[in-house]
Amino acid sequence: MKYIGKIPEELKYTKEHEWVKIESAHGVIGITDYAQHALTDIVFVELPQVGKKAGQFKPLCVVESVKSVSDIFAPVSGDVVEVNDNLSNNPEHVNQDPYGIGWIAKIKVFDESEVKNLMNAEEYKKYLEGLEH
Repeated sequence: MKYIGKIPEELKYTKEHEWVKIESAHGVIGITDYAQHALTDIVFVELPQVGKKAGQFKPLCVVESVKSVSDIFAPVSGDVVEVNDNLSNNPEHVNQDPYGIGWIAKIKVFDESEVKNLMNAEEYKKYLEGLEH
């Protein structure tokens, strides 16, 4: 059986396996449990610069695992206001808890209506089930 992983209900998801949690005008961003499992051991996270303007579905930063280097895309547009500096010394936090201590960045959301371009938990689960092994 294919690994689906945890899919928290309160988050929104992209087809590239990023998640966002909207909290007032800010979005917390990370990669999904499915993504961290597919990447295997994450060894480096190139965090975005605070102040960077992120465009929806545009590259935000890079995650490097023992298998590959992967772009992480912004689920929504906005200004990066905070990054998870703990990942500089502890990139494995993304593997251990992708929805908690493994978050990557927080952005001030430009246009909350962009959230309609994302999948909810049920849609993301169906999307994963439809992917090839």
